[in-house]
Amino acid sequence: MAIELTPLPLPASADASKFADFGREVKGLSPGSLTAEQFNEIQELLYKHDVLLFRNADLTPEQQYALTKAFDPTSENYGHGNNKTGETKKSILHPDLKTIPRVPQVQLIGNGTVYNHEGLAEAKLKHPHHKTFHKTRVSDEDEAKGVTRFYRWHIDAALYDLSPPKVTTLYGLNVPKGDRQICRYDDGTGDELEVPLGTTAFVSGRTMFDILPPEFKSLAVRSKVRYAPHPYVWMAPAHAKSTGLGIETEGLEMSYEELPPWEESKVKTLPLLWKNPVTGALHFQVHPCGVSELIVDPLPADVKRTGNELYPDGADIKDLQTVRDLLYKMQRPAIAPNLVYPHDWDEKDLVVFHNRGVLHTVVGVFKEDQVRAFHQCNLAASDDPTGPSEEDIKKWA
Repeated sequence: MAIELTPLPLPASADASKFADFGREVKGLSPGSLTAEQFNEIQELLYKHDVLLFRNADLTPEQQYALTKAFDPTSENYGHGNNKTGETKKSILHPDLKTIPRVPQVQLIGNGTVYNHEGLAEAKLKHPHHKTFHKTRVSDEDEAKGVTRFYRWHIDAALYDLSPPKVTTLYGLNVPKGDRQICRYDDGTGDELEVPLGTTAFVSGRTMFDILPPEFKSLAVRSKVRYAPHPYVWMAPAHAKSTGLGIETEGLEMSYEELPPWEESKVKTLPLLWKNPVTGALHFQVHPCGVSELIVDPLPADVKRTGNELYPDGADIKDLQTVRDLLYKMQRPAIAPNLVYPHDWDEKDLVVFHNRGVLHTVVGVFKEDQVRAFHQCNLAASDDPTGPSEEDIKKWA
C-alpha cells in the first residue's frame, strides 16, 4: 500500500499559510514494522514536515524504542540520561517521568494512577501544572471555567553532557476526553488560544526564524547560547513567565557552587539556529529556560554595515536579564495563537516530531480521576546539531 499524506487538521485559529509545509498525517503504514525503504521515506518526510501523525497505531515499547533509534542508530540512552534527571531529584523534571522497566529508554507520562502497566505494578502520574513553575498563576475561579496556560516551551534535551535528541516519539494510550480549555498568555497582549483538553502544542523553529526582522536574523545567525550546568537543577528554584517561554529574572537560580558536581567540558554551547539535514532550512532552536549566556560573533568583514545591526562587533552577554530579554523578543512572536498547532489527541495516536526543528509544551489541567497515559521516547543524539553555514551567515548577517 502506498504512503498517503494528508495535512494535519489545523484549528480555526491557525494561519494556514504558515503551516503549508508543517505537519502531515501518514496513512497506509504501520510505524512499528517499517521496512528499511519505508523508514527512509518517513525519515525524509519528518525533516521536511517536522511533525508526523500516525493514527490507530499499535506500538509496543520495544517497537517505539526501535523506531526512535532508527533516526540515529548509534544513540542508545534516554535523552536526559537513564537516571532520568541527569543527577538528582532536585531537577524540575523529576516528578514527570516514570521508566518502563524492560525498555528504560521509554518513559510513562500522564496523569492519575495507572496499574499493572508494562511491568509497573502502580505508577502515580502527574500532569505538570503551571502553578508549580510560573511566577503568577491562573486563579482557581478562572481555572474552574477552563482557563489554563502553556506550561513550558522547550526542546527535549538534557542540555548538559548529552546531545539534543533528533526525534521524539509520543504515543497516546489513555486519552481522557473533556471540555476544551482556553490557554491564556497573561502577558498584557490579550492573546489566548482555545485548545483541546491535555493538548501538546507545537511551534515551528523554522517559522520562528523566518518571521524575524532583519536585525534579529543577523543576531540569530551569528549567535550561540551557553546553557547552565545541570540546567534543570539550576532553574528549579526560579519561576517562569506567564507564557511558559523562559524564566523571570529574580535571582532565584541555584548558584553553580550549589549544583551537583559538573565539568566545564560537559557544558553545552550550541548555535541559536540549527540547520535542517534535508531541507537546509534554519530552525531557531533554543530552550530559553536553561540559557545562561549569549555569545555573539562579529559581523563578517565583507558584510556591509547599515547601522541597524545588533552587536556588530560581537559580544559575550552574561547578564541574565539582557540574555532573556533578547531571546524573548526573538521567540515570542512565533508562539502567537495563529502560529501554534495544538494536537487533539486520540487513543493510539503516535506523534513523531523533529525535536531539532520544533518547540513544544504540555498544556492544560486534569482532575485527579482523569487518567492519562502516554509513552514517550527520545534518545541523546550521537552528535550536536549543525549550525548555520558560511553561506547562511553571509546571507543573513
